[in-house]
Amino acid sequence: MEQAPLRSSYSPPHPLDLAQTLRPLSRGTADPTMQWDASGVWRTLPTPLGPATLHLSRDHGTVNATAWGDGAEWAIDAVPELLGAGDDAGDFDVSQNSFLHDSHRRNPGLRLLRTGLVLEMMIAAIFEQKVTGKEARRAWSTLVRAHGESAPGPSPSGMRVFPSAYAWRMIPSWEWHTAGVDPQRSRTAIAAASVAGGLERTLALGRGGAEVAKRLRSVPGVGIWTAAETTQRAHGDADSVSVGDYHLPAVVGWALIGEPVDDDGMLELLAPWAGHRQRVMRLIEASGFAKPRFGPRMTIQDHRRH
Repeated sequence: MEQAPLRSSYSPPHPLDLAQTLRPLSRGTADPTMQWDASGVWRTLPTPLGPATLHLSRDHGTVNATAWGDGAEWAIDAVPELLGAGDDAGDFDVSQNSFLHDSHRRNPGLRLLRTGLVLEMMIAAIFEQKVTGKEARRAWSTLVRAHGESAPGPSPSGMRVFPSAYAWRMIPSWEWHTAGVDPQRSRTAIAAASVAGGLERTLALGRGGAEVAKRLRSVPGVGIWTAAETTQRAHGDADSVSVGDYHLPAVVGWALIGEPVDDDGMLELLAPWAGHRQRVMRLIEASGFAKPRFGPRMTIQDHRRH
């Protein structure tokens, strides 16, 4: 017998831009775990209690949440944190930087989310290691559709729930290959799935920090970039910086001083906002700023033939 949906309302005590806040979770228009339509946003969740589908919609200053599936209660309880309830920007000051001050003023509803789902965020980041976004999104869509459960409830057609740790470990090598995931990334994803319980326990340590990053990086193949991409989303880390990113240093440099920089230069520029460096990155993104396009583009690698 199909379970009745659970419903709740969340009225944040601060402005909230639903699309800007949830943007880091989007893996393209073909993402089977997250879809937007005229009614709001649909997201599937592999909760500790089982699969769930969550629908969020705005009604003036209130977010209405509806959830289906065995994990519906967990999904409903997690809505405030998902939408930035625990995000503390009280001491964040960009008044001395006109670019950031303007973006902050124009994006008052940007909050830093916390999904509370570490393996999901880590495997998504692993897929993005040293490849283009197009390659990563295709791999994500292919493998989640093939190995994830159907989304509970009346979700849009084709939505799936992120596969279990066991399911990731059981994917045969030829399927990774067909999805365009090279052996190094597939080994890293399987290694992460093999210690999924330990990864989820890092949530008890708070919203990121050195100890969380250290534990995530104990997974073979997970470095500083992958750990940062994970904690930004799973833990709600306001300070982690994706050092080693192909584009990020140049974007930060052009946005803040009008010229490209390397990783060290990026960290120097962000130093005045220690504790909020990821927040600065989100404000740069929300501003719509794009660096000049005269550098070499990253080439797409087809690992399926290797």
